[in-house]
Amino acid sequence: MRVVFLTYPGFQSLDLTGPLEVFSLAGGYEVETVCMGGGPVRSHSGLAFVPDLAAEDCEGPIDTLVVVGGEGVVGAVGDTATLDWVREAATRSRRVSSVCSGTFVLAAAGLLQGRDATTHWRVCGALGEFFPEVTVHDDRIFVVDGEVWTSAGVTSGIDMALAMVERDLGPDTALRVARELVVFVQRPGGQAQFSTQLSASRPEHPALVELQSWIPEHLDADLSVPALAERAAMSPRHFARVFTRETGLTPGAYVESVRVETARRLLESTALPVDVIARTCGFGTPETMHRSFRRRISVTPGAYRHRFSAR
Repeated sequence: MRVVFLTYPGFQSLDLTGPLEVFSLAGGYEVETVCMGGGPVRSHSGLAFVPDLAAEDCEGPIDTLVVVGGEGVVGAVGDTATLDWVREAATRSRRVSSVCSGTFVLAAAGLLQGRDATTHWRVCGALGEFFPEVTVHDDRIFVVDGEVWTSAGVTSGIDMALAMVERDLGPDTALRVARELVVFVQRPGGQAQFSTQLSASRPEHPALVELQSWIPEHLDADLSVPALAERAAMSPRHFARVFTRETGLTPGAYVESVRVETARRLLESTALPVDVIARTCGFGTPETMHRSFRRRISVTPGAYRHRFSAR
């Protein structure tokens, strides 16, 4: 299966090397790298890279076309020759994909009209603004819409590539590659792009900063608004207002997200029974954890463990 990576000046080197290593280690793939006009081409970090050939010389059927992202995507989106090549290459590709902000290239080439997609969390808003015909998901690691795949920020390209390998060659091959790279065999496509602590805004109030560190270590404690307010030395009403203003999440939503995130890690990495995980993470009962999982990641704890456990 022929995989072709399109690079350009200012690309993000990890957008290329991460997925490229996945396909190379999997076996069964012929990997090529191209850029308009031929190389060498310099990444945003300054790394000089020599593609295999000029994009103009890349002919014949392609199994998977991968457009990488990076700071240089602005130039790529504005280059008519690049967009024309992507459109033409897509017609002879079984599967078209992008890593990170490479999604903008697919959108500018008209390949995402009426489709679901994602990109780096920082520019999801811009993608939706410039390309309103695209349904943008800012809470996804990668999105699959037919044979068009888009991934979120940087290392999510590895997750997407592993998912492709699993679909093409089976879960055993994907697991072997993941172990070799020392990464999760596959984070779920519906997983948030980053942890609750990173997705929430960093508070300025010292008491809230301390709470963000304390909460994950005390998930089985009373984390109600009155209890958290008392710890922060505020009235419940004032605490709820300040917490929401500074983090962008209500106290309840933040606590539930941290509990789900911790439970997810335990389901992935341990054999602990669901009821034990529910108590450990402060849900109390498996039924409560079940409802939170359905609400947050649209899957039950049991189904999540069955699909994503590395054990």
